[in-house]
Amino acid sequence: MRLDSLPMRRPARIVAIDWEALRPAEARRLRELGFDEHVTIELVHQGPFGRDPIAARVGRMTIAIRRAVAAAITIEPLTAQGAAHVHTRHAAIAAE
Repeated sequence: MRLDSLPMRRPARIVAIDWEALRPAEARRLRELGFDEHVTIELVHQGPFGRDPIAARVGRMTIAIRRAVAAAITIEPLTAQGAAHVHTRHAAIAAE
């Protein structure tokens, strides 16, 4: 599944990123922001009518990206148990 088709507020794990499909500046920005395999990600916002930009939460950051960039990111949705762990972790971080 690609990141651009992930339902809102459903945690997932990045499986692969097609770095070759991205422009060098886009790829560099994603790397600098922590996008990598095995990272947990969640969509938290979509532009009007399902358009650009979309916002993804990676760790404590919320990052706006274009759908074309999200289409280069392959993800796997987390199970209910894995999703509960992610939300508990986010709540603990927010309480700090």
